Amino acid sequence: MNEARTLLDTSQCTTSPHCPFKFQITHSHSATGIHNLNGHGLIRKGFSHQRNFVPRKKHTVIQAVAIPVAPSPPERNEYRELSERYGFKQIGEPLPDNVTLKDVLNSLPKKVLEIDDVKAWKTVLISVTSYALGLFMISKAPWYLLPLAWAWTGTAATGLFVIGHDCAHKAFSKSKLVEDIVGTLALLPLIYPYEAWRFKHDQHHAKTNMLYEDTAWHPVWKEEFDSSPLLRKAIIYGYGPFRPWMSIAHWLMWHFDLKKFRPHEVKRVKISLACVFAFMAIGFPLIIYKTGVMGWIKFWLMPWLGYHFWMSTFTMVHHSAPHIPFKYSADWNAARAQLSGTVHCDYPRWVEILCHNINVHIPHHITPRIPSYNLREAHKSLQENWGKYLNEASWNWRLLKTIMTVCHVYDKEKNYVAFDEIAPEESRSITFLRKVMPDFA
Repeated sequence: MNEARTLLDTSQCTTSPHCPFKFQITHSHSATGIHNLNGHGLIRKGFSHQRNFVPRKKHTVIQAVAIPVAPSPPERNEYRELSERYGFKQIGEPLPDNVTLKDVLNSLPKKVLEIDDVKAWKTVLISVTSYALGLFMISKAPWYLLPLAWAWTGTAATGLFVIGHDCAHKAFSKSKLVEDIVGTLALLPLIYPYEAWRFKHDQHHAKTNMLYEDTAWHPVWKEEFDSSPLLRKAIIYGYGPFRPWMSIAHWLMWHFDLKKFRPHEVKRVKISLACVFAFMAIGFPLIIYKTGVMGWIKFWLMPWLGYHFWMSTFTMVHHSAPHIPFKYSADWNAARAQLSGTVHCDYPRWVEILCHNINVHIPHHITPRIPSYNLREAHKSLQENWGKYLNEASWNWRLLKTIMTVCHVYDKEKNYVAFDEIAPEESRSITFLRKVMPDFA
C-alpha cells in the first residue's frame, strides 16, 4: 500500500533566500524502518550501510529532505585554513574507525588492476626516447642551457625508475622473468640494485607511516637529535637545506649492506649488486675514455643528481605533512596510513608524462599492483567514493617549504616539532630557509 510521509514541516520556511534550508523531494521504495540522516545520507538505523537487504514489504516514501545551506561547520573552516597554510588543495577528514583497507580496495574498479602489454611497453618507449633525447641535448647545448638539458634528462631518468618500480610491484608484465629483466635494466643507469631496492620498498608499502618500520622518510627521534652535536648538525642540514637530495644517503645506507636483508633475500640481492658493479666497471670508464672526467660529470652525474631531486621531493611530498601522523605499530591503522596518510600531488604535465603518473600516489598505496598507466582512473574512483578523506595538492613552493622547515622531530601530540623550535642557535639554516624560500601556493 502506498503512503506519503512528510518528514519535515515546511510551513514555517519559504523559498526565501534568508531561509537556512533548501528542500529536495525524493521518491523511493523502502522497507518499513526507522531512518536517520548522517554523513552518508539516509541510513537504516542499526544496520551497516554497506549491506544489502531484501525488504518483505514495500511502500512508496515521498521525502522532503532539508539540506542546510548554512555556513560550513568550524572544523571544515579549520581544514581549509590548514590547507592554505600548508600549501594543500584539500586536507582530508579523519577516516572512520570501521573502514578497512579491504573496503577501499573493493571500491576500485577491477579493470584498473589489468596489465596492458602495449601500454606497458609504451612507457618504456617514452622513457628510453626521452632519456636519449636528453643526452643528445646535453651534447649539443651551450653551457648556459645545460641546466635545462640536465633537468630534462634527470626527469627522464626518473621515468626509468618508475618502470623498474612497476616491475618490482608485479604491475608491468604477467611474466616475472620479463619484469626482473626490465626492472634490472631500467635501474642500472641510476646505480640501483633492483632486488635490494625491491625488498626495502616492499617494506615501505607494508609499514607506511609506521615509526620504526617504514623505510622511507620518517620523523627524526628526539634521542637521536640529542645524541651528539656532530650528528645533530648533520641531521639539521639533511632534513633542511639538503633534503631535496637526501635520497642519495638513503640509497647508500639501505641498498648495499647485505646485513640489512633477510637470509632468503641475500642471494637475489647479490645478483643485483653484481649487475650494478658490472655496469659501473664498464660504463663509467667508457664514458670517461670518450668524454673525459668532465664528460662523466656532464652526461651522468648531473642528470643523476636531477633524478635524486625528484626521488627525494616526490617521496617526502607523498607522506610528509604536519597533519599526517607517524604511528607506533600498536596504534597503526592500514586504511588510514594508505588512504589518508598518502598525498596526491599534481605536477606540471611534462613531469607527469615523463614520470608516468607516479605522483598519483594514493591508489598506488591502496594496492601497488595498479600499473602506472591506470593510476589516474583509480584515483578518480577514490575521489568519487572517498573524496573527503583524501589529501590533495598541486606542487608549489609553500608545500615544499612547509615540509623542509616544519617536518622534523617526532612529537606524539603535534606529529612534528621544527628543529629551530628545539635548538634555535644550531638551526640557523632552517631560519634562513623560512626567510628565503618562496611562499607561493
